[in-house]
Formats: sequence, structure tokens, C-alpha cells
Amino acid sequence: MKKYAIIVAGGTGARMGVNLPKQFMLLKGRPVLYYTIKTFLESYDDLQIILVLPAEYISTGQEIITGYFDTGRIQITAGGTTRFQSVKNGLELVNDESVIFVHDGVRCLLSKELIHRCYQKALNAGSAIPVIVSKDSVRLMTDKGSEVFDRNKVMLVQTPQTFLSKIILPAFKADYKEPFTDEATVVEASGISVSLIEGEENNIKITRPVDLLIAEKILDRVSEV
Repeated sequence: MKKYAIIVAGGTGARMGVNLPKQFMLLKGRPVLYYTIKTFLESYDDLQIILVLPAEYISTGQEIITGYFDTGRIQITAGGTTRFQSVKNGLELVNDESVIFVHDGVRCLLSKELIHRCYQKALNAGSAIPVIVSKDSVRLMTDKGSEVFDRNKVMLVQTPQTFLSKIILPAFKADYKEPFTDEATVVEASGISVSLIEGEENNIKITRPVDLLIAEKILDRVSEV
């Protein structure tokens, strides 16, 4: 079965406090996006990447692809004003029965092992949503204030959220709704339950300057193994 990775990198870098979007910032001398693309390309020889970028940064993305990768396995499309629309734009380029990974471009430290596990789970169950258990205490807001909630029942959602094409493509025919915060919520809204899979602690999302420092330390540690 064919494999597609829709890498969504439509952020503007507002929380980083800089003008350059975080997916293009340098991590150990290379753009954050480089590491994400590299891991997916190395995970399967027959995997195709659909890179979703802000329209004004498509040329920047093309420079990264041309400089580092086999351009024949990667195509670029413009994102939308919401994550939902950006993913939808990427999905419109998929016409084959396939397994589709949808991944945040700035989660650049995922492993090939996680990609493989998501693929196998999606083949067997139709979907694979990587999650990790919350390590922090959790409280729920109530009309009277707040109350303690069992943190072992709180799952922190990661990507790549992975689906059979026959599940995710019809789901994204729907109109956008505010609760659509990720692909799992869109699929669930279509009436299909999703399957969870254990994620990775290192699969962090680069959103703040300190995250770049953390990512650098993780890369250093991995290279030493």
C-alpha cells in the first residue's frame, strides 16, 4: 500500500519572537524542517512527502528540498488559514489508496520506529494516534472552581496521526468546525473512533526558543548512542 506523509509547517513563528517561521530556524546548523523530512524519507523507501507551507515561504521550502533531498519524492502545496484547511490542501494531492501520516513539521525529533509503529497500527486498526501520559497534576475547571482529575486518564496528543486513506479523505470533506483541533477530532466527527498508540517523550514540538535548546541536547545525546 502506498504511503504519504503530509508534513504541515504553516506556522509563522509568533511565539518564538522572531520574523522567521520556526520550521526554518536553524538547529545544529540545519533548518528544523530538515530533520523532520529526513526521518520520514529514511523510514520507508517508497514514502512520498507532501509539504504544506505558508504561500510566502514556498520558495524557502523548495531551497531546503533542493539542497538536501531527492526532489522526486517531495511536493509542496500552500497552507490555509487554519490547520484543518492546511491538512485538507495536502490531502487533495492524494488520489491513491494509501496510509497517510499527518505530522507537525516542527516535531523534528520523532523516530523512524514511531513512524513504523504508527503505520502497522493504522494498517490493523484504521488509525494510529500517538499519545503520552501527562506527568503533571491535572485539575478540571468547574462552576465552583476546580477539582482534581486523574492524570493517568489524560493523554497528551502527538503526531504523526496516521490513517487509512479511506478513513481520513472522506472525513475531510466536512466543513471546518472550531473543535477540529487535529485530524483525530475530524475523523471522530465523521463517526469513526480512533486508536491510540504510545508516543515518544522526545517527540517535542518546537514552539519557544527554549525548545531549540532542548532539541539540540536531545540530538547530541542520540548521536552519542
